[in-house]
Formats: sequence, C-alpha cells, structure tokens
Amino acid sequence: MKVLVFGASVKETRYSNIAMKMLKEYQHEIVAIGGRKGEVDGIEILTGHPELEHVDTITLYIGPARQQEHYDYLIGLSPKRIIFNPGTENLEFERMVTQAGIYAQRVCTLVLLRTGQFEIKENIAL
Repeated sequence: MKVLVFGASVKETRYSNIAMKMLKEYQHEIVAIGGRKGEVDGIEILTGHPELEHVDTITLYIGPARQQEHYDYLIGLSPKRIIFNPGTENLEFERMVTQAGIYAQRVCTLVLLRTGQFEIKENIAL
C-alpha cells in the first residue's frame, strides 16, 4: 500500500517521523512531504506539491491552520483514505474529503498499525 506522510519531519521526536519508520517496518511504500527536504531511515522528504500517482492513504501531520493551502492538492491525489491524526482534525476539510468520495478517518496511524487495523477495507462506508 502506498502511503503519503504529509507533514513529514526529520526530527525524531515528531510523530510523523515515528510513523514513517513504523510504516516502513510494516512494509508499506512511503512517500513523505514536509516543509523542509531531508531523509528519515532512507525515506526522502519532498517539499511542495510533487506529482504522485496511486496514493492509497494520506496520513496528515499538519494542523488545521496550515491545511487549507493543501486541500486541492491532497484531494487531487485521489486517495482512498485520509487519516486525520490527533491534532489535525478539521471539519471543513473532512467534509470536502468525504464529498470527494474519500474516506476521512480520525485516528492515530501508529495505533492502527500496532493493532493490525491499518489496511483499507474495500467496503469502506463513506
């Protein structure tokens, strides 16, 4: 499964950093976009809005105040799901995501991975 970590950081104490490492541990294909270029555990952190294809899940690690400028880009990637990790909850964006036919999930990526619930179920109810 291809997962975009949006809001990626090279700082080891950041949850996005921990998520990248854990997603790699669980053998997911990872793309990372952050505010600064860098690398985490062999994963390159890109910046801006690069062209990406076949993204299954976007896991958000930026707060609501900084999300608006990325709405169109993230929805335009046509993922099956966008995960709103704790602290990233945003009703406006969640509604837009749902209206675009994308599953909006308020949950912690790390918890999903550790409890075996990260995989996307094909019968997701929107």
